[in-house]
Amino acid sequence: MSEIPVAGQPATGEGAALLSVDDVSIQFGGLKALDHVSFDVREGEILGLIGPNGAGKTTCFNVMTGVYQPTSGEVRFAGSPLGRRKRFAITRLGIARTFQNIRLFGNMTALENVLVGADAHHRTNVIDALFRSPRHRREEREGEETAREVMKFLGLERRADELARNLSYGEQRRLEIARAMATKPRLLCLDEPAAGFNPAEKAQLMDLIRRIRDRGLTVLLIEHDMSLVMGVSDRVAVLEFGRKIAEGVPAQIRNDPAVIAAYLGTEVDDLDDEEANL
Repeated sequence: MSEIPVAGQPATGEGAALLSVDDVSIQFGGLKALDHVSFDVREGEILGLIGPNGAGKTTCFNVMTGVYQPTSGEVRFAGSPLGRRKRFAITRLGIARTFQNIRLFGNMTALENVLVGADAHHRTNVIDALFRSPRHRREEREGEETAREVMKFLGLERRADELARNLSYGEQRRLEIARAMATKPRLLCLDEPAAGFNPAEKAQLMDLIRRIRDRGLTVLLIEHDMSLVMGVSDRVAVLEFGRKIAEGVPAQIRNDPAVIAAYLGTEVDDLDDEEANL
């Protein structure tokens, strides 16, 4: 197999679990999309969640963020079960996500899109907003400060007043990340953030993900591009047909026979030639 660069200093596994997926299964009719899946996302790490198409990666994301309820098992965040919490409540707990398909408000400005995320922790009610109470004005001011700071971090400050639909594809991807970060999460879940990117954009994204982690966030990454996952993740978990088949540091996963077979078949030797399928 051709060489793939791996993250330089993988996590040693000593960090406390921030999020735990514990024996989770979910079934849609006769289809078992997740089958007794368990793994931890440790505080301060970048965990890559990979697998072939249809492996259950996005379903797993959706269970962790309240879109779906598991048929069995549970998800815990900071030691507490998520239970049947609504999505907005999970966001307030400290879990934010982006989507595989960009979901921005095209007719709103870039700043307004990020303000939607900043509003997640606001306590203003209708009466406060109607009469512009001191709390409402304070939360508006703090929300805009947060939104502008996050946009500056992501290199979008000069695009704040542009309609989201007028931004380039790469800028829209970063705007989605900005909106998620504006919720002030502890865990940021990125669903295929490199989709549609060229090699230069992927390299920039890898640097961005590292900088996000350096700000104190924990990152869970779903991605098909094996070189990106191996280059940025501290650890990697692998799903196939709804089951976890491997978990470990990138060097271990890269050479795991079950992972190689799941992606490429046992007859294929050159991983680099197949990265587009990952």
